[in-house]
Amino acid sequence: MPTSNEPLLQSIEQSDILIVRKMQHLFNFNEDFVFPHTILTLILSGSARAMYDMRVITHQKNDLTIILPGHIMHPMDCTDDFTYALLFISPKMLDDLRFHIFSHDHEKFNYAPICSLTDGQAAHLLNIVDQLVVIANHTEKELPHRYQTLLAQLAVGYEFLNYYRRDQDRQWAENRHADIFNRFCDLVVKHYRESREVKYYADLLNLTPKYLSKVIRTATNGLSPVKWIEQYVTTQAKHLIEARPTQTLQETAYMLGFTEPTSFYRYFKRTTGITAKQYRDSRF
Repeated sequence: MPTSNEPLLQSIEQSDILIVRKMQHLFNFNEDFVFPHTILTLILSGSARAMYDMRVITHQKNDLTIILPGHIMHPMDCTDDFTYALLFISPKMLDDLRFHIFSHDHEKFNYAPICSLTDGQAAHLLNIVDQLVVIANHTEKELPHRYQTLLAQLAVGYEFLNYYRRDQDRQWAENRHADIFNRFCDLVVKHYRESREVKYYADLLNLTPKYLSKVIRTATNGLSPVKWIEQYVTTQAKHLIEARPTQTLQETAYMLGFTEPTSFYRYFKRTTGITAKQYRDSRF
């Protein structure tokens, strides 16, 4: 029986940050997952493949990946020697970092979620992670300014990461198709409850649906924008079903922006091949 991520989510909310210094297996292997948290991974050894927003990306040693809230990750496979450091940041902590430190600068990480580091750069960031572990393992009673100290240490890591990836950022900024694709992804994350129509997003981007379709198909190796939206919505639906086992499917439909539950039931069945009830029954 598949396990729910609810205990993990609760742990992150209670402590604001969760750090695993060395993981030896893929998190949520072969499943789409979308969290309200920021997730960072730093590859320590080996390699792995995953889909980020339906694009296949390869992770090598010393690659650091940032997955922003609401975006989809799908781990695919890895080598036998694959290990990585894993860090979750709560929405509250991310909001405080945005407000006090880097405003909207973080959004550029959607353009290039992977930053390839040198051995020295990776070792430096791991030292920062180790300090985060020390701070996070203390309670507020033991360390009265624990939260502020965590923020300060994360800010240090962010500044060095900005420095390490400056050349890569310039290359991506000059790629028009990459810019359109990533703005499309961000718009779906923000507005999928309001609309699941391609024209809606094409209008927001000041593009024709035909041109937007060309860009999305190129970025995802053939996936149409309507299929991208469908996969995103059903991933959100699956997450809600798993995270809220006592919630009715009707309530889930309303949370996803469907005005009629029957529309959601048809949508889920058409896009996944099974009913929402069948999916819920298979998870619990």
